Amino acid sequence: MTIISSSLDEESLKLLDDIQSNYGLKNKSQALRLAISMASDTMHAESPDEGNVEGVLVIVRRNHDDPWMIRIQARYQGCIVTQMHSHLKDSKCLEVMVLSCDAETLSEFMRDIRSENKADYVKFVKG
Repeated sequence: MTIISSSLDEESLKLLDDIQSNYGLKNKSQALRLAISMASDTMHAESPDEGNVEGVLVIVRRNHDDPWMIRIQARYQGCIVTQMHSHLKDSKCLEVMVLSCDAETLSEFMRDIRSENKADYVKFVKG
């Protein structure tokens, strides 16, 4: 195995400790490998190589009054098979969308959502 050196801020270190504790891992190296593996799984689910992709997109977004998500949904309305919008506490909203589109469009859709940096949670689950 290769040994690397890494700098983490206090928040990232706390998150790594939480991963280690929650998954019952023996050390931070195992926690880091798990975090990398999970991030890789997410990347591959959100950026498939080619073809049609179907699945469920779950988003928890901040500030119900900010119309950023509506603009993105309008851009990708051809991908959205069905959707649910629900109000949560503290002006947050839950968006659940069933999507069906080509892989490239899904990648663009996810990139547009993440680039706004206005969602607390974004997860695509491939069907």
